[in-house]
Amino acid sequence: MPNSRASNKKDSGFDVGNRLRTLRNSRGLSQRALAARAGVSNAVISLIEQNKTNPSIGLLKKILDGILVSLADFFSNHHDPHEQCFFTAAELVEIGGGKISYRQVGHNLANHSLQILHEHYAPGADTGENLLRHEAEEGGIVLRGQLEVTVGGERQVLGPGDAYYFNSRQPHRFRNVGKAEAEVFSACTPANF
Repeated sequence: MPNSRASNKKDSGFDVGNRLRTLRNSRGLSQRALAARAGVSNAVISLIEQNKTNPSIGLLKKILDGILVSLADFFSNHHDPHEQCFFTAAELVEIGGGKISYRQVGHNLANHSLQILHEHYAPGADTGENLLRHEAEEGGIVLRGQLEVTVGGERQVLGPGDAYYFNSRQPHRFRNVGKAEAEVFSACTPANF
């Protein structure tokens, strides 16, 4: 099972299970219907909604694709009354958890076309064997560490100062192959990771 995990309520105060249940219900879907759309078992949806399992980012993305919600929108705070321009480090929104941290600039990316992330990969961290794929373009610069990036049939280990840029419709994966933490600054447009 992949090492990257979405934050559950115990980790971050964000209730992944309740948020998924709310979105599923708002679309009039049963757990079984969502499971069929996402290509997962009904038990997986049930366990996530009860916060009895902490899904990998790849698995959560797969489920959210079944209800046409991006990871950015899933973790967005839709009650932000004004548009903020400046963010302290403490105000970045954690949308990852576990061995991979994705700290997003901004709470609510609805009606925005750019997502900016400050990423940290613990040694051995991996986005998972289920390759990611979404409707966007993304790019990033490795600030420190060694990050193996797979895009389609290509694979490259990137180090500090190295960068990537690709069409996110291509299947892709990120994995820290070094012995130290890898740090990446990345951007995705539109904001639908």
